[in-house]
Amino acid sequence: MNLEGLEMIVVLFIIVAFVKALEQLGLLEVGNGDKIEDELEMTMVCHRPEGLEQLEAQTNFSKRELQVLYRGFKNECPSGVVNEETFKQIYSQFFPHGDASMYAHYLFNAFDTTQTGSVKFEDFVTALSILLRGTVHEKLRWTFNLYDINKDGYINKEEMIDIVKAIYDMMGKYTYPVLKDDTPRQHVDVFFQKMDKNKDGVVTLDEFLESCQEDDNIMRSLQLFENVM
Repeated sequence: MNLEGLEMIVVLFIIVAFVKALEQLGLLEVGNGDKIEDELEMTMVCHRPEGLEQLEAQTNFSKRELQVLYRGFKNECPSGVVNEETFKQIYSQFFPHGDASMYAHYLFNAFDTTQTGSVKFEDFVTALSILLRGTVHEKLRWTFNLYDINKDGYINKEEMIDIVKAIYDMMGKYTYPVLKDDTPRQHVDVFFQKMDKNKDGVVTLDEFLESCQEDDNIMRSLQLFENVM
């Protein structure tokens, strides 16, 4: 595997691991054979989701899949929202040999598109719809948004270094070979050599999309999302 494609493959793999972690914790009860009601159960929660028809139109999930997703979401999150601490707890259980707190923080911000400090069911299924069943462009745009920490429309080197460090910290002792202190920066330098087409020190969305689609490793990594649900 070449260095240019490594960061994308790692990020996509870890998002799939996030979905698997949610399944393990009961948030995704896909495949449950129990009879499911025709409409979402509207219990006393802090946030009530949009209607099924609207979510079905906005995502790539069927009505039945949305019902199953909501049942699992509600069971684990009775208030109807997920906060950042929950994300950190999920990742700490899934990566017990490392420190997943910073990566969970960045991933939470990517899910929290309205920057409210909480992820609603609508935010949750919209992101899952993109990651699991979106087009190549949709998946890559979502990943670009994850890297773009300050949401200014560009990825700079410091943002990329922060994300790469967070990934290495999360992997913990399983990171191989043992990393030197300057490894993240070297990794990011390779990334920018490839993606910063005009050498202005930042990567735009167009540069990111073009570079990713030129890389066979990255394009193959998108297939990790197939058959997750």
